[in-house]
Amino acid sequence: MRAKEKEQVSVMTNLQAHGAHVFLDYTGYVSPKPNDGEWILEVLEQAVERSNARNVHSHVEQFDGSHSPIGFAAVVLLDESHVSAHCYSEKGWLALDCFTCGDSDPNALADDIHRQLLEYIPSLTLKRRQHLPRFLHEEG
Repeated sequence: MRAKEKEQVSVMTNLQAHGAHVFLDYTGYVSPKPNDGEWILEVLEQAVERSNARNVHSHVEQFDGSHSPIGFAAVVLLDESHVSAHCYSEKGWLALDCFTCGDSDPNALADDIHRQLLEYIPSLTLKRRQHLPRFLHEEG
């Protein structure tokens, strides 16, 4: 690590976080239902309903391969951030992110979504789960 990078890391250790972002990357995605984008949006919305986060808007776009790879993008906009899923169906790739602030726990949302996905898609393999503090700021 270069000196400047070390300096940036040490500065970051003095910061507080107001939120957190959890990323999950999967392989082995196989559509469990005909309209998989709509289905995954329901999974996200249900997880949000079971949490203390508030859904302010949700939307899904199904992609047919004409402009983007075949798959979908689904998002639930929260009053304090978002939960989203992006999928390249033909490759079997699924990426989720849960970003929350305040009293909402992105890990609880990620756990809930993960359990629902594995129930319907046993071939799904979690390749990475990463938790990052967000809205970094100085204390005070």
